[in-house]
Amino acid sequence: MGNGKFGAGLAVVQESRLAVTRLLFRDDPYQRSCEAKVVAARDNLIELDCTVFYPLGGGQPGDTGRIGDLPVIDARRGEGDVVLHIVAPDAALPVAGTVLRAELDWDRRYRHMRFHTALHLLGAVVGAPVTGGRIAEDKAHLDFDIDMDKLDKVAIESGVNALVLARHDTRSSWITDAELDSRPELVRTMSVAPPRGAGRVRLMEIPGVDLQACGGTHVRNTREVGRIAVTRIRSEGKRNKRVTIALGSE
Repeated sequence: MGNGKFGAGLAVVQESRLAVTRLLFRDDPYQRSCEAKVVAARDNLIELDCTVFYPLGGGQPGDTGRIGDLPVIDARRGEGDVVLHIVAPDAALPVAGTVLRAELDWDRRYRHMRFHTALHLLGAVVGAPVTGGRIAEDKAHLDFDIDMDKLDKVAIESGVNALVLARHDTRSSWITDAELDSRPELVRTMSVAPPRGAGRVRLMEIPGVDLQACGGTHVRNTREVGRIAVTRIRSEGKRNKRVTIALGSE
C-alpha cells in the first residue's frame, strides 16, 4: 500500500533520524498505553522512542488513539522498526524530548486482535495457500488459491468455531532470517512478506493448529475470538477465492 498524502512527510522523517522505536506490542499486545519521549515531529508525523501503536502491515490496520491531547488517526511503518504516528495536518506538534502518554483506542485494537487470530484459524481450516488478506472494521477476509467448489461455508464456519471453543492458547517466538529462509513453509501468505530488517522474524503459533511468520497482534487464547460467521465466499480471480468472516460475541 502506498503512503498517499503522507509520502513527503514520511520521507523527510525517515531521512532525518537513526533511532528505532521500541515496539511494546510485540511483547504485550494487551498493553493499552505507555509513557514515551518524542524523538521527532514534523508535518503531521510524530515519532516516539517506544510505542503501543501497531503500524499498518500484514493486512492489519494501523492503530488509532491519542498522544497527549493529540488524536492519532493512523500509524505507519517507517524504515526498519520505526513507527510513525499520524495526526491531523494542522495539529500543533509536540517538541522533541517531550514525554507524553500514548494511548490506544483499545476497543478497535482488540477487535483487530480477535480478527487476526480468527484469520489464522480460518487458514488452518481451509488448508490452502493464502494469496492475501485484510482486516476491516466489521469484517475480515483471506484469499485462497483453491477451487471454488472446495469451499463449503457450513464446514468452514463450524471448523473455525470448533477451534475457538477448544480454547487453544497462542504464543509467539523468534527465529533468525536465515532460519526462516531454510523453512519456507512458515511463510503462509504468498503476497505478504514477513517483516524483516532486524535479523530476526516473529512467529505466531497456535500449538497443534497453526505456525507461521506473523508480526501482527493476537489474543492470548482462541476463546477470546468468539464465534465467527462466514458471511461470503466469492471468486476474486483465477487464483483468488475470498472467504469473508464477521465476529460474533466473545
